[in-house]
This record gives sequence, structure tokens and C-alpha cells, in this order.
Amino acid sequence: MLSQIIFYSIDRAIRTYRKLAQANIDRARIAITIDQWLVLQVIEEDQNLTQTEIAERVLKDQASVARMIALLLKQGLLTSEAVAHDARRTRLRVTPLGTATLAAVEPVVLSNRAVALQGISDEELATLRRLLDRIYLNCTS
Repeated sequence: MLSQIIFYSIDRAIRTYRKLAQANIDRARIAITIDQWLVLQVIEEDQNLTQTEIAERVLKDQASVARMIALLLKQGLLTSEAVAHDARRTRLRVTPLGTATLAAVEPVVLSNRAVALQGISDEELATLRRLLDRIYLNCTS
């Protein structure tokens, strides 16, 4: 049975959380998707990342990230400027509108997390994090 496969349970939990999170962002009338928010948040945290590095951090393929970046540029949430010493590269910057969007999404994200983690202790979360990290390491080594 699928319900007995741990990876099915993990995937089901993640997909259900993402649906909840997107529905709440939509309900707040913020015009951004969860994936776009992730990309914008990663760029806000480090504006010197390449698209490859951004894709790795948000766990998406480069083509998807390139499309999201193009859309975020079009929406005015990001700007792109040439890197002086490397004509092939551009540096992405979060615009004031992008910063305002991140600020608007933050309380929704915090609320989503509180709902999803309701009834789970800090100790249980620490155990879950350790177990998931172990699975990750098992699969990457």
C-alpha cells in the first residue's frame, strides 16, 4: 500500500502544504506563486548567485528557474544588471516592489507554517530534521 511507503507520505505532506500555502497567498491577493516567492527570497538573501545556484537552492531545474526569473523581471520584482568584469553574467537585484512583496508574503508564510506544524513539538521537529537530513545524505553519498 502506498500509505506504508515513507516517501509517499513525505511527498503527500509536501504537496498538501504547498496547496495550503498557495491558497493562502492567493486569498491574501498577493500575485506570486510559492515557487516565485522561493526564488525571490533566495535572491534577496544572496544577490550574487548564478541561476544554477538559485535552481539548486530552490530544488528546481534551471529552465523553470529561468522562466520564473523572466516573469519576476517582467513583473518588476527583480532587476538585472550586467556584471562589469564578466559580460556573460548578470546580477539579479530585488526591487523595492519585490521587497514589499516579500514583506506581504511573510505573515502568510509564518501562518502557513504554524498551521502545518500545529501539535508538533520542537523536539519532534528536531528529530524529523535529523531523519530527513540522514535520508538526504544517504541519497547523495
